[in-house]
Amino acid sequence: MPPSSRPATAPPGRRAARRAVTAAAAFAALIGATTAASATGPAPAAEPAITEVRYVALGDSFSSGPGVPEQTDPVCGRSSANYATLVARAVHAASFTDVTCAGAETSHMTGPQDAVPPQLDALRPDTTLVTLGIGGNDLDLPGVITRCVLLGYLAPQGAPCKWSYTLLGADEIASRIDATAPRVAAVLDEIRVRSPHARVLVVGYPAIFPDDGTACRATVALAEGDFPWLRDKAKHLNAMLAAQAAPNDATYVDAYSPSVGHEVCRPAGVRWIEPEDTAAAAGFHPNADGHRSTADAVLAALTR
Repeated sequence: MPPSSRPATAPPGRRAARRAVTAAAAFAALIGATTAASATGPAPAAEPAITEVRYVALGDSFSSGPGVPEQTDPVCGRSSANYATLVARAVHAASFTDVTCAGAETSHMTGPQDAVPPQLDALRPDTTLVTLGIGGNDLDLPGVITRCVLLGYLAPQGAPCKWSYTLLGADEIASRIDATAPRVAAVLDEIRVRSPHARVLVVGYPAIFPDDGTACRATVALAEGDFPWLRDKAKHLNAMLAAQAAPNDATYVDAYSPSVGHEVCRPAGVRWIEPEDTAAAAGFHPNADGHRSTADAVLAALTR
């Protein structure tokens, strides 16, 4: 069900198909160039460069797609329509391993998540593409939203959640974001060790709350002043991820900008984030349209 506010210049399917061809060609050229550069001499003209895409997807629930039909792994809330699957299909990946899992933190990249093995165990020396969407659970983002909703009932016109997290003069959520930065850097470093030839993309988070700071208490029971505060925390988180990508030989994928105007406050058919558990997705998570948007952003990054 494509959002009514999407550009009408081309149908989503045709636009995605064009981008898929471009991304696949660009990524094939990238791998081919890497292969040629590492050769001891010029390759014979009759032997084309290896252009197979071997893709591993890492990340948390914003990558796995909980509640998005069809669910393929109920333990991790993984969907066959998440952005990683769409990307793998678009680039015609020769191999695709999706180990994204709801609830994952940076620690679960190298350590187990209950019975789920460490996600980085899926990497191989011949992996050529990696996407990583992580960081929100290190902040306890679900717990923050739950606390903000509860406090919203007490002071609906104020900003009680912001006040509760800045009670001692420092912003606790901002501190958590800053503390997560070196953990993300360490994950990127380990990815490079395990898959030294891979193109690595750090995927940011989409807009959950209105970018203009407006409130929608009829849809989400937050206090009016907490909507812009939570928006700013999401922007801070994405800025941190972008800052960690560049010096660690990775590309940051901006999933936020394309999702502005499709936040949780929008009506069904326009929103890409569900305000509660619905048939489209888990509450406060991207639905299928949101994952298509992120897939488009990843494919665009592959062409750069």
